[in-house]
Amino acid sequence: MEKPPNSSHQIGGGIWWPALVATVVKLLLIPAYRSTDFEVHRNWLAITHSLPLSRWYSDTTSQWTLDYPPFFAYFEKFLSFFASRVDPTMTHLHHGLNYASERTILFQRLSVTLSDSILVYSAYRLTRNRNFSSFERFLIWALVIWSPGLFIVDHLHFQYNGFLLGMLLLSISFLEEGKDLVGGFFFAVLLCFKHLFAVAAPVYFVYLFRHYCKGGLVKGFGRLVLIGSVVLVVFAAAYGPFLYYGQMQEVLRRMFPFGRGLCHAYWAPNFWVFYIMLDKFLAFLLVKLGFNIQPPKASFTGGLVGDSSPFAVLPTITPLITFITVLLAISPCLVKAWRNPQPRMVSKWVSYAYTCGFLFGWHVHEKASLHFVIPLASTALKSMEDAKHYFFLSIVSFYSLFPLLFEAQEYPIKVVLLLLHAVLMFFGFSSRFPARSATTAGALVKGRDNTSETPAFHIGWFGKSYLFGLLFVEIWGQFLHHMVLGDRLPFLPLMMKLVLYLEADVEQAEIQNYTMGRFSAGKVACSAVRIDFCYVFVPVSETAELG
Repeated sequence: MEKPPNSSHQIGGGIWWPALVATVVKLLLIPAYRSTDFEVHRNWLAITHSLPLSRWYSDTTSQWTLDYPPFFAYFEKFLSFFASRVDPTMTHLHHGLNYASERTILFQRLSVTLSDSILVYSAYRLTRNRNFSSFERFLIWALVIWSPGLFIVDHLHFQYNGFLLGMLLLSISFLEEGKDLVGGFFFAVLLCFKHLFAVAAPVYFVYLFRHYCKGGLVKGFGRLVLIGSVVLVVFAAAYGPFLYYGQMQEVLRRMFPFGRGLCHAYWAPNFWVFYIMLDKFLAFLLVKLGFNIQPPKASFTGGLVGDSSPFAVLPTITPLITFITVLLAISPCLVKAWRNPQPRMVSKWVSYAYTCGFLFGWHVHEKASLHFVIPLASTALKSMEDAKHYFFLSIVSFYSLFPLLFEAQEYPIKVVLLLLHAVLMFFGFSSRFPARSATTAGALVKGRDNTSETPAFHIGWFGKSYLFGLLFVEIWGQFLHHMVLGDRLPFLPLMMKLVLYLEADVEQAEIQNYTMGRFSAGKVACSAVRIDFCYVFVPVSETAELG
């Protein structure tokens, strides 16, 4: 008997060629730029290979100390077994400092590429049971596997986000299939790999409590105990050995380094950017008016513990304040998940939670935009509105990662990656949402040619003008400014970015649409992030000069 067109065999086979293309690109990027994160992870290989478990979170041989949860430390320990055989110096605690032989570079790059197999499988699993055509499946796979953000952050800058996001998508796929216990298990495992994903924990808790722990008091309580036990076992496996050795205080201190300050070294363009800029503006204004105000220093963080400066005028923001702010921002989503826990909405709710964490969290990393852009790819084809807002959001999000690659030789790479992504989305969404005409029933009865037309995929005049403005500002900053003005007005490109992005104010009506139940995660994320990307990762030391 012949298999249906959308058989799992065909789907599983179909995903391998986009995965193969991505792998070829990753291999070509091996000799390219790498950030200090490359040395960070090499040092973690050395720590986990050279030291007993009881000293992993207390070692200070290098400034790049281990600060990820235990499962990631175990992952590094696993990799170090092979790394020590590829190049023993790589895993030497002292001789390996700032070591980057060709074998070391090849090994670490390939470890990221191979770990991305989790992302490939999760992308396949997320689409296998949905009512997608083969074209729609391919488009979602391409948006996830060919993400320019992952190429930039993981395979140039150097991190393991694809592996971690794959685990998140794996968890979401199980929840959407109704396998709540397995989905909760994988999310608990993810938290023990990277605790920054805990922003979505309230969504998971409310959803699982309302969807999985239903069916009456006895059955519901039994399921609550069961899923609680699963989570407890996962955390016990992760933290139990460190609890045994009395290292929990060191582990928690490393995982939550609140002394690093409100913003990351290359700060994520979120709500607190406005707060900092307002503080700097008020300090500058009050000094001009004769008040004895100590102007804030150029940097609100240097990325290291204790390297941050206080506010000059406005109240200091504490981790507790950011926690409460994030929780309040997520609360409308929690209300919806409580009232009507639908599996098909999990991707949107999780993405919304990560958007809130990005906007209002403490010491948010610039790469955190991947936490909501990647999961939203699976929802981009649900409607033209979702596609439109994902198109806009992903371009702006990935563009904001450009400063991570600041060397000239990498500039063409990041531009080409983003352009190919934009072209893929435009033609993919245009094919998925073509213009359609429909004759109304009344027109048929009366013999009139009265047709209604559904427009083709478009991003609207605002989206077009915004993206063209972004393109102009990028060309001006990279090429025209020095040709026209030389060394004069060095911060004009930055000012142009500020003016351009400040035009994209928060669309409160769209936020209200969400809270009233007309929810589009892409729209909400886009609305919230649009204005906050106005600073496009400008270092604090540069924005200080604006005052």
